Amino acid sequence: MKKVAIYVRVSTTYQADKDSLPLQKSDLINYSKFVLGIDDYEIFEDAGYSGKNTSRPDYQQMINRIKTGEFSHLLVWKIDRISRNLIDFCDMYEELKKYNCTFVSKNEQFDTSSAMGEAMLKIILVFAELERKLTGERVTAVMIDRATKGLWNGAPLPLGYAWDKVSKFPVIDEMEKKTVELIFSMYKQSESTSVVRNMLNENKLKTKRDGSWTTKTVSDIIRNPFYKGTYRYNYRESARGKKKKENEWIIVEDNHPAIITKDLWQECNAIMDLNAERNNAKFRSNVKTHIFSSLIQCGECGNNMYAKQDKPHLDGYTPSLYACKGRYNKLGCSQKTVSDTIVAEFILNFISNMMKISKIRKTLSVNELEENLLLGNTFKNIIGIKEIDHVFNSIYFSNKSTFKLQKDKENKVIDFNIEQLQSQLKKYQKALSKLEDLYLFDEAEMSTKDYIIKKNTINDKIKEINKKLDNSITKESSSYNINFILNVTTLELSKQLMKGNIKIKSLINNTGRDIIKDFINTLINKIIVKDKQVKSVEFKNGLIVTFLYNS
Repeated sequence: MKKVAIYVRVSTTYQADKDSLPLQKSDLINYSKFVLGIDDYEIFEDAGYSGKNTSRPDYQQMINRIKTGEFSHLLVWKIDRISRNLIDFCDMYEELKKYNCTFVSKNEQFDTSSAMGEAMLKIILVFAELERKLTGERVTAVMIDRATKGLWNGAPLPLGYAWDKVSKFPVIDEMEKKTVELIFSMYKQSESTSVVRNMLNENKLKTKRDGSWTTKTVSDIIRNPFYKGTYRYNYRESARGKKKKENEWIIVEDNHPAIITKDLWQECNAIMDLNAERNNAKFRSNVKTHIFSSLIQCGECGNNMYAKQDKPHLDGYTPSLYACKGRYNKLGCSQKTVSDTIVAEFILNFISNMMKISKIRKTLSVNELEENLLLGNTFKNIIGIKEIDHVFNSIYFSNKSTFKLQKDKENKVIDFNIEQLQSQLKKYQKALSKLEDLYLFDEAEMSTKDYIIKKNTINDKIKEINKKLDNSITKESSSYNINFILNVTTLELSKQLMKGNIKIKSLINNTGRDIIKDFINTLINKIIVKDKQVKSVEFKNGLIVTFLYNS
């Protein structure tokens, strides 16, 4: 069904009061009826509004209703009635195309439903794009010219400076100036952004945006030539974009009052250049895999604990250390570093006990289960597990258990993804049942054609899932297994874990860090550590195990 949105506009009250609006309305109504052959129309009228932008009430209402699909045509007296801005016009036309609405201008005989009208539009679009580029070039040229003269082109104010309305340029802020001076002097002395960051956070000195300090915010200040009185412009593609070629930079020396001397700025930047060379790829080639990287969370402040290498032991073993970001960034946390020797042996021995439980061919009681889970010297200070009932249900009853025991009479192991496939299968079977009910009993009267198409689509999905389930069975494996073991690691690691009394050094020597890391990441979402003790573990299946200590 066709319906026309007629839009009329005049920019002054004088024009609105005289013949302009009535003339537009009359002409456009006749055009709709006798040229377009459409009697159904509605008039949208903006009297006294300029066409320089689209902030007009009836225009906005009309566009919103076009988006609902109410109108098949938009009819105007002249193109400039809808917009005097080519960019706005092109944006509007893109919206019209989305909703299959034809644009028609009476006086220009501009109708986008015809080949000529479409061609005219493309010409306008070309000129609109040209206008965009020319405008961009003009703006860039003006900004470059202003920067060459040392004028401020707008940007976040650097720490140590405040805006001066008279000069329209940043001037030194005496309070913030002290922080900048402290940063440069401390960096020259320590040659470390980490040391400077810690000092700033310890003394509760804030960034320009009133935030905490990082090594990045410290290095940004040291690298900024604005502090030595140099105005630099057109340095990057965008605020965080890549650097432009040096011949494109605008550099104005001694442009404004400096906070630090040129010599101090140069000295600090030379130190930073040297540190960057030391930190490049050839110096990082021997970095080891950190097994629990991104998994450990501080039990005091909730921050993640980041990994770093400890000093090598006499036997050559180099453990990982995990440090709280809250303490490292001087944000008030008191937690000290914890070695992966502590975390790894705790977690792996707990999993080892889980695996051993899989060999017991009877269902343990809750108390027996807890006792078996906490076997070994690793757990000597633990008196129990808070969620032992949940663990019991997860092992023996839950279909979605990470640790669920699987038995197969044909000596097969169910694949790690089988539970997800079974869940999907149930959903599609339920959808098929609902579809049949809808077809047979619903008053909406679904057509037989629609029913058959949808039924076939669902049946195809069911067949696809059943095929995946058939392919997910592997042969020649143990009768009793925890379902993740042989699918995420090597048989050698499984054998090592089944022995119990895990020592991380020997396990790494036998299997390698990467295999252990992959194994742990397949099972665990998060580990909470406090006072160098593992407080809780959250597994991938959602099970949380909280350990209760003696003290």
